[in-house]
Amino acid sequence: MKILVMGLPGSGKTTLATALAERLRCPHFNADDIRKHINKDLGFSFEDRIEQARRMGHLCDIAGKYGHVIADFVCPTETTRKVFNADFVVWVDRIKAGRFEDTNRLFVPPEQYDVRVTAECDYPTYYVDLITKLVEGPQ
Repeated sequence: MKILVMGLPGSGKTTLATALAERLRCPHFNADDIRKHINKDLGFSFEDRIEQARRMGHLCDIAGKYGHVIADFVCPTETTRKVFNADFVVWVDRIKAGRFEDTNRLFVPPEQYDVRVTAECDYPTYYVDLITKLVEGPQ
Protein backbone atom coordinates (compact mmCIF):
# COMPACT_ATOMS: atom_id res chain seq x y z
CA MET A 1 0.00 0.00 0.00
CA LYS A 2 1.36 3.41 -1.03
CA ILE A 3 0.74 5.89 1.80
CA LEU A 4 1.07 9.64 1.22
CA VAL A 5 1.60 11.91 4.22
CA MET A 6 1.06 15.40 2.83
CA GLY A 7 0.62 18.98 4.00
CA LEU A 8 2.33 22.33 4.22
CA PRO A 9 6.02 22.63 5.11
CA GLY A 10 6.45 22.58 8.87
CA SER A 11 3.13 20.85 9.56
CA GLY A 12 4.69 17.69 11.00
CA LYS A 13 4.62 15.39 7.98
CA THR A 14 8.08 13.93 8.51
CA THR A 15 7.54 13.43 12.24
CA LEU A 16 4.38 11.44 11.57
CA ALA A 17 5.75 9.55 8.56
CA THR A 18 8.91 8.52 10.43
CA ALA A 19 6.93 7.19 13.40
CA LEU A 20 4.45 5.44 11.11
CA ALA A 21 7.21 3.79 9.06
CA GLU A 22 8.81 2.52 12.25
CA ARG A 23 5.49 1.05 13.40
CA LEU A 24 4.67 -0.51 10.02
CA ARG A 25 8.30 -1.54 9.46
CA CYS A 26 8.27 -0.19 5.95
CA PRO A 27 10.30 2.11 3.71
CA HIS A 28 9.80 5.86 4.11
CA PHE A 29 10.77 8.41 1.47
CA ASN A 30 11.06 12.04 2.51
CA ALA A 31 10.80 14.47 -0.42
CA ASP A 32 13.45 16.84 0.95
CA ASP A 33 15.91 13.96 1.17
CA ILE A 34 14.98 12.69 -2.31
CA ARG A 35 15.40 16.19 -3.78
CA LYS A 36 18.79 16.61 -2.08
CA HIS A 37 20.24 13.27 -3.20
CA ILE A 38 18.31 12.05 -6.25
CA ASN A 39 16.17 14.79 -7.82
CA LYS A 40 18.80 17.51 -7.75
CA ASP A 41 17.73 18.59 -11.24
CA LEU A 42 14.27 19.67 -10.06
CA GLY A 43 13.30 23.09 -8.76
CA PHE A 44 9.97 24.28 -7.43
CA SER A 45 8.16 25.35 -10.59
CA PHE A 46 4.72 23.86 -11.11
CA GLU A 47 6.12 21.51 -13.76
CA ASP A 48 8.99 20.41 -11.50
CA ARG A 49 6.56 19.74 -8.66
CA ILE A 50 4.56 17.46 -10.94
CA GLU A 51 7.74 15.66 -11.98
CA GLN A 52 8.77 15.31 -8.32
CA ALA A 53 5.38 13.72 -7.56
CA ARG A 54 5.73 11.38 -10.55
CA ARG A 55 9.22 10.27 -9.50
CA MET A 56 8.23 9.88 -5.85
CA GLY A 57 5.23 7.81 -6.94
CA HIS A 58 7.37 5.55 -9.12
CA LEU A 59 9.96 5.11 -6.38
CA CYS A 60 7.20 4.14 -3.95
CA ASP A 61 5.64 1.75 -6.49
CA ILE A 62 8.96 -0.11 -6.69
CA ALA A 63 9.68 -0.09 -2.94
CA GLY A 64 6.13 -0.98 -1.95
CA LYS A 65 5.59 -3.80 -4.40
CA TYR A 66 5.23 -6.34 -1.58
CA GLY A 67 4.08 -4.21 1.33
CA HIS A 68 3.54 -0.74 2.67
CA VAL A 69 5.62 2.27 1.69
CA ILE A 70 5.33 5.85 2.93
CA ALA A 71 6.16 9.13 1.20
CA ASP A 72 6.01 12.48 2.91
CA PHE A 73 5.92 15.64 0.88
CA VAL A 74 3.84 18.74 0.31
CA CYS A 75 2.06 17.40 -2.79
CA PRO A 76 0.39 20.82 -3.11
CA THR A 77 -2.19 20.38 -5.87
CA GLU A 78 -4.77 17.90 -7.10
CA THR A 79 -2.53 17.32 -10.14
CA THR A 80 0.50 16.36 -8.04
CA ARG A 81 -1.68 14.07 -5.91
CA LYS A 82 -3.15 12.42 -9.00
CA VAL A 83 0.32 11.88 -10.49
CA PHE A 84 1.62 10.41 -7.20
CA ASN A 85 -1.43 8.09 -7.07
CA ALA A 86 -1.56 7.13 -3.38
CA ASP A 87 -3.62 4.27 -2.04
CA PHE A 88 -4.04 6.03 1.31
CA VAL A 89 -3.74 9.78 1.99
CA VAL A 90 -2.97 11.44 5.31
CA TRP A 91 -3.43 15.21 5.27
CA VAL A 92 -1.43 16.87 8.04
CA ASP A 93 -3.48 20.03 8.52
CA ARG A 94 -1.98 21.46 11.70
CA ILE A 95 -0.88 24.88 10.42
CA LYS A 96 -2.55 27.56 8.32
CA ALA A 97 0.60 28.66 6.46
CA GLY A 98 4.04 27.19 5.90
CA ARG A 99 7.39 28.94 5.77
CA PHE A 100 7.44 29.31 1.97
CA GLU A 101 5.05 31.88 0.54
CA ASP A 102 5.12 30.38 -2.97
CA THR A 103 4.05 27.01 -1.56
CA ASN A 104 1.29 28.65 0.51
CA ARG A 105 -0.10 30.28 -2.64
CA LEU A 106 0.08 27.06 -4.64
CA PHE A 107 -1.29 24.73 -1.96
CA VAL A 108 -4.85 23.48 -2.54
CA PRO A 109 -6.37 21.57 0.40
CA PRO A 110 -7.23 18.04 -0.71
CA GLU A 111 -10.84 17.18 -1.33
CA GLN A 112 -10.22 13.49 -0.71
CA TYR A 113 -8.14 11.96 2.07
CA ASP A 114 -8.34 9.02 4.43
CA VAL A 115 -7.12 10.74 7.61
CA ARG A 116 -6.98 14.45 8.42
CA VAL A 117 -4.55 15.37 11.21
CA THR A 118 -5.83 18.52 12.90
CA ALA A 119 -4.97 18.35 16.57
CA GLU A 120 -1.95 18.01 18.79
CA CYS A 121 -3.51 15.35 21.08
CA ASP A 122 -0.76 12.79 21.64
CA TYR A 123 1.02 13.65 18.38
CA PRO A 124 2.15 11.60 16.59
CA THR A 125 1.28 8.50 18.65
CA TYR A 126 -2.50 8.89 18.39
CA TYR A 127 -2.37 9.19 14.60
CA VAL A 128 0.18 6.38 14.19
CA ASP A 129 -2.21 4.10 16.10
CA LEU A 130 -5.22 5.27 14.05
CA ILE A 131 -3.52 4.95 10.67
CA THR A 132 -2.04 1.55 11.55
CA LYS A 133 -5.52 0.25 12.41
CA LEU A 134 -6.92 1.61 9.16
CA VAL A 135 -4.23 0.20 6.88
CA GLU A 136 -3.64 -3.13 8.65
CA GLY A 137 -7.01 -3.74 10.26
CA PRO A 138 -7.59 -4.62 13.92
CA GLN A 139 -4.81 -6.69 15.43
